Amino acid sequence: MSYAEVPGAKVPIRMWTDPASVEDVAMQQLRNVSTLPWIKGLAVMPDVHFGKGATVGSVIAMHGAVCPAAVGVDIGCGMSAVKTSLTANDLPGDLSGLRSKIEQAIPVGRGMHDDPVDPGRLHGLSATHWDDFWGRFDGVADAVRFRRERATKQMGTLGSGNHFIEFCLDEAGSVWLMLHSGSRNIGKELADFHIGRARQLAHNQGLVDRDLAVFLADTPEMGDYRNDLFWAQEYAKNNRAIMMALFQDVVRKEFKKAKVTFEPVISCHHNYVAEERYDGMDLLVTRKGAIRAGSGDFGIIPGSMGTGSYIVKGLGNEKSFNSASHGAGRKMSRNAAKKRFSTKDLEDQTRGVECRKDSGVVDEIPGAYKPIEKVIDQQRDLVEVVAKLKQVICVKG
Repeated sequence: MSYAEVPGAKVPIRMWTDPASVEDVAMQQLRNVSTLPWIKGLAVMPDVHFGKGATVGSVIAMHGAVCPAAVGVDIGCGMSAVKTSLTANDLPGDLSGLRSKIEQAIPVGRGMHDDPVDPGRLHGLSATHWDDFWGRFDGVADAVRFRRERATKQMGTLGSGNHFIEFCLDEAGSVWLMLHSGSRNIGKELADFHIGRARQLAHNQGLVDRDLAVFLADTPEMGDYRNDLFWAQEYAKNNRAIMMALFQDVVRKEFKKAKVTFEPVISCHHNYVAEERYDGMDLLVTRKGAIRAGSGDFGIIPGSMGTGSYIVKGLGNEKSFNSASHGAGRKMSRNAAKKRFSTKDLEDQTRGVECRKDSGVVDEIPGAYKPIEKVIDQQRDLVEVVAKLKQVICVKG
């Protein structure tokens, strides 16, 4: 579909979904964002839903300002995927042992490694830039510096919520490895700190929603935020890289006879800020629950834990600020899902997938999410599908 434009907004609000299908509270958030003095445009993805300050599934382009709540509290959250030389015929009939091996190698939930992972011992990872990366931690906000030990031990861990690690099959039967995670607790603490700091600034006192507080260009506060933001985005990228290396090590050991090879890893953020240029103007583009889909950019759009995912290639549609959706998107809150669905529903909706099927993950049930096929269909002018994947193992936090 092509986009629909919301009438009466201060700047264009282009929606790659039916405006009538968007919940009232999310639509009000979009209108609130459009009133910000610094905004130049707003693109709304088909997986849009209510979030803190700014909706999830929104791409906000501003000149001379950035809104921390429009990035999200899990700074740098994103996806990684890699195609392997394995096929469905290589997989054992019982996948529970393989799931256990993955969970042993990669801590989930609030878990962390007993000792920081040494990237130098992981196949395919460079050991050269890590000293510089951790050295820059000394320059982040004072409020989180005492968290360094935990941050180093959480590097290479999954977290909880909608984060996951999956074994998938494409339609030709090839095995893919996929994972979804972000900047763990250190990213959230940095986001919370800067959102709180922005709310106190004088220029934000008259905003319709104080959660939309911004930092202005060429101010110390903006400089501090950009420093911490870009460090956290790099943390998230490194976190996924280490997890993927650990994941690949498990696969090499479990399928030793197959001598598994891996294609280049596809990786993309979907909660982040980028400096981009549109219509001759330098803008700060925040993607909260959205991926970059510039011409030829590879991306990953996952569904829920029982439905499958898509590998896509961007078409470079500037009307969307070269963006696409980050996933299926929730259609009900976690609390609503827990009230509506049971563990029996979870078992039914994840039949054929080796995964947790207990009350602790009922809020992640496929029925709580929008249909991924419809979400993909609504953005055919933003991305083309490269591969459709179906998970056979799903590790949740």
